[in-house]
Amino acid sequence: MTDLMRAVVLQRFGGPDAFELRDVPVPLVEPRQVRVRVHATAVNPLDLQIRRGDYADQVPLPAIIGHDISGVIEEVGGHVTEFRAGDEVYYTPRIFGGPGSYAEQHIADVELVGRKPKNLSHLEAASLTLVGGTVWESLVTRAQLTVGETILVHGGAGGVGTIAIQIAKAIGAQVLTTARASEHEFVRSLGADAAIDYASADYVDAVAEITHGKGVDVVLDTIGGATLTRSPLALADSGRVVSIVDIAQPQNLIEAWGRNAAYHFVFTRQNRGKLDALTTLVERGLVMPVIGATLPLARVGEAHDVLENRRDYALRGKVAIDVAGETVELPPRS
Repeated sequence: MTDLMRAVVLQRFGGPDAFELRDVPVPLVEPRQVRVRVHATAVNPLDLQIRRGDYADQVPLPAIIGHDISGVIEEVGGHVTEFRAGDEVYYTPRIFGGPGSYAEQHIADVELVGRKPKNLSHLEAASLTLVGGTVWESLVTRAQLTVGETILVHGGAGGVGTIAIQIAKAIGAQVLTTARASEHEFVRSLGADAAIDYASADYVDAVAEITHGKGVDVVLDTIGGATLTRSPLALADSGRVVSIVDIAQPQNLIEAWGRNAAYHFVFTRQNRGKLDALTTLVERGLVMPVIGATLPLARVGEAHDVLENRRDYALRGKVAIDVAGETVELPPRS
């Protein structure tokens, strides 16, 4: 008899009501895989895009989506020596490479899996894997941000921004960030040296004032659109723009050319090395995930709605999913 698990299945592309809670078979474990009992997952902008149908060619329906996992290994494949049953782990499932994290159990290639930081709960750990890996690749691998440089993080109160501020400070950079005025105290508590209210100030002018006309060495774009288009105006000479947002139209790069700027567009690839680097920072107390809302697995659709309409809520950081329980903690409406 095939073992079954509960999973939230995307039946069609559309709104937050496109999910259905079902019993589905638990896949078999291959020799270099592990089976994980999922304790927590989280919602990412990528999940919203997949649900809406932006990647319909890469995601055949019905599908289990989701890109963050923290849990406990229950079974290891015959060729796995790195882990054993009972180990606490966290990771991002292979993107577009099979079932995701909105389920009670998950089968993962062992190369993707890292040991969960000892000082994090499962909810906290699940809120770190995709954003943490993305920030690490953006700032360390691509931008090569170094001590003493200055970075502008767009959207500092969001899921990516909260981690980017902390990792940039751990590197030794000066951190500027954009955020609503009501979030300035919060982003400063994460380590931001200066906060710019994007609703009342032009961030290009604000950066020029803060840096005495020099500009920043790195811009991390989490917004896209006009924010990305104008980012080179905030750069110092030989600066770098890193964007994690897909763009439909080419950028006007005249300003970037005039500054000898480099552009990096990041669609992160996960591996254990990034997770181990993040774990070191977390266990040293330099990085801590921020959870703005928590909902149970059966309410994934509602979790999507909260993230998608975050401007309607006082939402900071990530929207987490308590797979193993029924926790509900929603932010107040703005």
